Amino acid sequence: MAREARIERKTNETDIEVILNLDGSGASDIATGVGFFDHMLTHIAKNGLIDLRVRATGDLHIDDHHTVEDVGIAIGKALDKALGDRAGISRVGNCAMPMDEALVSCAIDISGRGYLACDLEYSTPKLGDYTTELTTEFFRAVAANAGWTIHIRQLAGINSHHIVESAFKAFARAAAEGIRLDPRVVGVPSTKGSL
Repeated sequence: MAREARIERKTNETDIEVILNLDGSGASDIATGVGFFDHMLTHIAKNGLIDLRVRATGDLHIDDHHTVEDVGIAIGKALDKALGDRAGISRVGNCAMPMDEALVSCAIDISGRGYLACDLEYSTPKLGDYTTELTTEFFRAVAANAGWTIHIRQLAGINSHHIVESAFKAFARAAAEGIRLDPRVVGVPSTKGSL
């Protein structure tokens, strides 16, 4: 069965379409109007081996907040839908991702309980047209809408670009572990029998 999803989200602030395939090759086709954010979403696809297409138009004349957060909501919903009943998945993943002086760790539990703990620190408020503090808002939206527990910890780093990119790459690698199908897992990987 294909583990794919298509989500559309339209509000007065944004118009978003997300299409993803969890068993892809890392192909991406991203256009949000926020260049650095596009770059980060490409890392989710490439490092997570998820085929990802994102089309977003938003009220960028105000700022990038609604676009970044709403893309997070749509990606979270797409992850939730594509995983279906979660039968056979590994469920948990983690990665410590270095990028030069930066080191960021991400641990994920596909638990059914959306929660984000994130302690990233940014030395610059913007990366191009992307507001650095929206990194936390993006991952909070993903966690809440996918029903995943996500812990992102900054272990080292000074350069904001390196820190944010390490976080996105670590998330992608941890997600790839968690969503991976394991032939040894029978049914849903929980003593409760459901997630």
